[in-house]
Amino acid sequence: MKNNDIAISIEQQFGEIINIILQHKSNASRAVNEELLLTAWHVGGYVSAKLKSEEWGSKVVSQLSEYIRSQRPDIKGYSKRNIYNMVMFYDEYSSETFIATIRQYLNTEFVQPKTAQIEASDHKQKIPVIVQPKTAQFVQPAIGQMPKILELTSLTNHIEILCRCKSDEERLFYILYANKEHLVKRELQRCISNQTYAGLLGSKDNMSKGLLERYPNAPVMFKDTLFVDFLNLPKKHSETKLKNGLIEHMKQFILELGKDFIFMDQEYRLNIGTSTFKADLLFFHRGLQALVAVELKKTKFHPRDLGQLEFYLEALDRDVKRSNENPSIGIILCPEADRVVVEYAMSRSMSPTMIAEYKRILIPQERMQQQLNEFCNLFLNRD
Repeated sequence: MKNNDIAISIEQQFGEIINIILQHKSNASRAVNEELLLTAWHVGGYVSAKLKSEEWGSKVVSQLSEYIRSQRPDIKGYSKRNIYNMVMFYDEYSSETFIATIRQYLNTEFVQPKTAQIEASDHKQKIPVIVQPKTAQFVQPAIGQMPKILELTSLTNHIEILCRCKSDEERLFYILYANKEHLVKRELQRCISNQTYAGLLGSKDNMSKGLLERYPNAPVMFKDTLFVDFLNLPKKHSETKLKNGLIEHMKQFILELGKDFIFMDQEYRLNIGTSTFKADLLFFHRGLQALVAVELKKTKFHPRDLGQLEFYLEALDRDVKRSNENPSIGIILCPEADRVVVEYAMSRSMSPTMIAEYKRILIPQERMQQQLNEFCNLFLNRD
């Protein structure tokens, strides 16, 4: 065996060790999170029963908090407020309506995660791994037990969801979305504030037939409204100011788009014939394995904008897209779009395109309680 081959073999083995470490580290994090959630569930359930029976009142909860602090100062996180949060965590998530919502949208039996084995390629070493079956197991297995779906995110995120989301459907959405996008509390707060629930599960007249046919999951992956309040844009602004602001605040913009977006370039040059064209922003979407061109407009959507975008997509597919990648996607981002005009423009477009509006400030929107099935199905069937 040549030295280069030996070096490559050693690197592969080292890589397998890293994978083992990362797998167990991930398992440990999940185990810690599960224990924290179970602690909150059982403490909340115990205190809830005392309060409902009127055996305890608010004063007793305060005394409990002070007792824990004095007797076990090493145990943190049990202030009066936190204890009441645990009661809320138990009461809301053990309710019949929340369990019924899980059953309705996840449509599964009460099953536990299955234990499977993976093998290291050379030594066939057996490593236990929790494998989540595509038929969802995140449902309450028995009365009084914590629903498995709660393990998908942290207690901190759950408290945020419970305090700020009123409907069970909305809460279910943000549990799944926080897990899918690996959201921490600050990121989750923004997603709730800008109504990601409504943005992802709203009307999809803004998407072309080509996008919906080639990417059936697009409706629950692309928002129809993006909030760019972090730019502090004046009411009258140029496309250049909008573009430069988005580039300067790319981290916030990608959180708004979705964490699967990877920024590639601005004013991406497309050399076609003897002419050069520039796509405003170019991204790559990891989940869809496709290039995504974003065209910025400072004025209301006009059907002619669509022709320009389709031209760019053709150039990307011919000259930039790799053989293992899917057809390029185009997004026109504008401050306003007449829904009827958008519907007409999209109805015959076979290019994978969509129209999205950007808002300079956060605007309260009516809560959406439809098409949640699509998002749940996407979550359950992901790899």
